[in-house]
Amino acid sequence: MDFSVKPVLTGDKTVLRPFTAADADTMWEIVNDPEVVRFTFEPTGELTLDRLRSWYGVRTADPDRLDLAVTDRATGELVGEVVLYEWDPAARSCTFRTLLGPRGRDRGLGSEATRLIVGHAFGQVGLHRVQLEVYADNPRARRAYEKAGFVVEGVRREAALRGGTRVDEVLMAVLRHEWRARGATQVTAEPRLHTP
Repeated sequence: MDFSVKPVLTGDKTVLRPFTAADADTMWEIVNDPEVVRFTFEPTGELTLDRLRSWYGVRTADPDRLDLAVTDRATGELVGEVVLYEWDPAARSCTFRTLLGPRGRDRGLGSEATRLIVGHAFGQVGLHRVQLEVYADNPRARRAYEKAGFVVEGVRREAALRGGTRVDEVLMAVLRHEWRARGATQVTAEPRLHTP
């Protein structure tokens, strides 16, 4: 199995859906938000709105990764993204990352979006392991990951240099049997098969 099916995943608070090129303007604002920059990356001179339009316009074409827009179910507003990537078919594992802009924070949207995509990874894709990395000074993200069942596997001490300060990277993962033991429920999904 792979990520060629690009689903729509529906929760109580969020809807995760495939990206379109029209999402680039909002994502441009989100990736330039100071908190997003602080906890993910600092945009380089190479990151432009045109490049983002190009990037999000082809996200539905990759069978080896799943990029979904996180939207507020009540309003339909795009508030961020969740991504499964670095897919290893032999190990049935992948890496997870997410980012939310200011309008998506502190309302439980990130926690639910994480549970939805991880549930999809285990329930529909058949993965065995989902892993991630989070900066040690990002307690909000770590809490959301722990709520979704991720456990700390290790720490890369002072692995990142951000704003002149060295920061630890925390390695976390959740395994399929751990997910099931938590009683995780299936998500509502409307699969969409990408056809070129």
